[in-house]
Amino acid sequence: MIPAGFKPFEEMLPEDYASIGLKCGLEVHQQLLTRTKLFCRCPAGRFTNDCDCEILRHMRPTLSELGEYDGTALMEKKTRKNIYYRLHHETVCTYEFDDTPPFFLADDALDIAIELALLLRLNTVQELHIARKQYLDGSIPAGFQRTTILGVDGWIPYKERRIHIWQLELEEDSCREVSDVGHDRVYRTDRLGMPLAEVVTGPDMRTPQETAEVGEVIRRLCRSTGKVRTGYGAARQDVNVSVRGGTRIEIKGVPQLWRIPRLVYNEAMRQCSLLEIKSELNSRGVTPNTFRHYSDDVTRIVAKTHYGPMRAAVAGGHVVRCIVLKEFAGVLNRLTQEHTTFGKELSDRIRVISCLTHLPNMVHSDTASESLYGKDWQKLHKRMKADHGDALILVWGDQRDAKCACDEVAIRAKEALIGVPADTRQGLKDGTNGFERVLPGAQRMYPDTDLPPLLIDSARVDRIRATLPAYIWDWDKRCRSLGLNEELLTCLHRSSFRHLYLSIVDEFDCDPTFVAVILCQRLKSFKRCGLPIDGLTDQLVLDVFRATAKGRCSRDGVEKIFRIILESIADAQSEPVDVESALLSLGEDSATDQALDEQLADALRAFKPGRQESGGRRHRFVMGRLMHKYRGRVDGTRLAQRAHLILSQNVANSSSP
Repeated sequence: MIPAGFKPFEEMLPEDYASIGLKCGLEVHQQLLTRTKLFCRCPAGRFTNDCDCEILRHMRPTLSELGEYDGTALMEKKTRKNIYYRLHHETVCTYEFDDTPPFFLADDALDIAIELALLLRLNTVQELHIARKQYLDGSIPAGFQRTTILGVDGWIPYKERRIHIWQLELEEDSCREVSDVGHDRVYRTDRLGMPLAEVVTGPDMRTPQETAEVGEVIRRLCRSTGKVRTGYGAARQDVNVSVRGGTRIEIKGVPQLWRIPRLVYNEAMRQCSLLEIKSELNSRGVTPNTFRHYSDDVTRIVAKTHYGPMRAAVAGGHVVRCIVLKEFAGVLNRLTQEHTTFGKELSDRIRVISCLTHLPNMVHSDTASESLYGKDWQKLHKRMKADHGDALILVWGDQRDAKCACDEVAIRAKEALIGVPADTRQGLKDGTNGFERVLPGAQRMYPDTDLPPLLIDSARVDRIRATLPAYIWDWDKRCRSLGLNEELLTCLHRSSFRHLYLSIVDEFDCDPTFVAVILCQRLKSFKRCGLPIDGLTDQLVLDVFRATAKGRCSRDGVEKIFRIILESIADAQSEPVDVESALLSLGEDSATDQALDEQLADALRAFKPGRQESGGRRHRFVMGRLMHKYRGRVDGTRLAQRAHLILSQNVANSSSP
C-alpha cells in the first residue's frame, strides 16, 4: 500500500511534495585539477587497475576529544571487516597509510578552492584549521580524512530565489572500492588523497527536480573555472532528504545528477511509510517501552527444507536462527519504496553489519508462501511460542554472524517505533536506496595536530578575484541570446573547450550554433572513435576557426581539419601537424578572393553557351567547377557570392558599348 499523499513518480506535483513537507539539500564533491595530491606530492589523476602489493588492516574506533565514541565507528566495529588495500607504487606513498606526517597543503588546490568560494559568494576564512574526520569503513587507510572549511554563508541564484550555500570544504578524496563480500572489503588507493572541494547547500530545495537542477548549477559553476576534473566519478553528490515528522537522511555518492529525482522521491516515500508504520504499531500497543523480541536456534526444524538458500546454508555447516517480533505481523510486507518493502530495511542491516552479504539473507512469515512450506511455519510458530500477531524472521550464517543478525533485526525493529532512524543510505541504480551506515555525529571530528593553522592573506584572495570567470548564469543568458537551445547549452557546459566559445563567436564572427556543434558534438564523436581530443590545445582550436573566418576553410572543412590534426596526434610515428599543414593536405594552401576570382575567370572561359543561353545555366556551370575544387575548404555561400559578383560584372561589361 502506497503511503498517503503519494502518487506514481511521474504524477507527483510540487503541491504534493509541499503537502508532505519535503526538504532537500546537497553536498557536491568535486575533484580539483591539480598535479599532485592534497597533503603529499604523489601525482593526482593516475588511475590504474594494476597493483604492486596488498596491505591488510583492521579498523578500531577511538575516543573523541570529549571522551565519546561516534555511533558510526561503533557500528563499523561490529562488522569485523578485513580491509585490503591494493597499491601501485606510482600513485601512493607512506603518507596515505599514516606512516609519514603530511606535507603542507598543496598551493594550487587551495587557489582553486578559493576561486570556487568566491564564485559561490562565500565569506572566506582568514585562517585555515585542518581537522580530522573519522572514517572506519576502510575507505581511508589512516582511519580519518583531513579536511578544512574555506568559506561560509554564500548563495547562488536559482529561478526567482536564492539557494543558501552553507560552506565549502577542502579535503582529500577516499579510496575506490573494488568489492565488499562477507567480512572482506577491498580498495584501490590510486584516488586516495586527491584534492576534493565539497559544496554544502541549505535544505532549500522543495522537489526532486529542483534538487537535480541546483546540482547542475553548482556543477556548471565548478566547471566554469576549467580547473576541476570531469568524467564519471569526478563529481559526486550526497543528497539530504527529510519530510515533515521525519529526519535528515543522507544518500551518499550519487555520481549522476539525473538519478537524483527518483532517489529523492523514493526516500520521501520511505520516510512517509516509516511514519505510518510507527503509527500502526503504536495503535497495536507497541512502543519503545513495550517492545518485545526473542530469538533461538531452529536449525534442526528447517534442516530438510526445500528452500534452496537455506538448505545450502545448513549443508555448509551454518546455523539458522529465528527471531520473533511481538505484534509485528503484516508490517514487514508494507511498501516503503517502489518495489521495496519494510522487510528490506532488516535485510540491509544484516547485510551491512552482520556481513551476511549473499542474498537472500533472510525470510519472514509475512511472505511465508514464497519460502518455507506452511507446515514448517507451523512448527516454527509452535517452537518459538509465537502468537498469530507476531512476525517470525529466519536468518542463517555462522554462529556469530547469525546471532549478530538477530540483534540487528531487533535494533532496527525497535527504531521503527521511533519513526525514521538517522541513516546514511546508498543510492541504487533502480532509484531506490539501501542502508549503508548510521548517520555520523559530531564526535567523529577533532583537530589535526600535525599541521599548523594556515593564514590566507587578502592579497592572495584579491589576486584570484581579479581573474574570476563570468558567472555561469550570465554566460548562459548571453548564449541563449545567440540562439543556442538548452540541449546545446548543456552539452557546451560539458565541453573542455567551453571557455573558448564566446571568444570564437565574438572575435571571428562565426555562426554561434555552428561553433557549439563543432565544440560539443563533432569533437565528442572524435573522442568516441578513439581520437585524442585532449591533445588539442586552445591555440589549435582558435587557429582552425580563424582560418574559417578568413575564408580559408569551409564549414565542412572545419571537421576535416580537426580530424587531420587529431589523427596526426594519435600517430606516435609522426609529428603532429598544425592548421597550415592540415589546410595544405586538403589540396590547396590559398583560397583568397583573388584566387577565387582567377578560378572563376577560368571557369567562364571554359563555359560553352548552348542554343538557349541563360545566366542560370552559366552560374550552375561555374559553381560546379569551383565546388569540385574547393569543397571542404571554402564555404558554398562565399563561393556563390563571388560567382554572382563576377558574373554580374561580366554581363555588365558585355552589354556596355
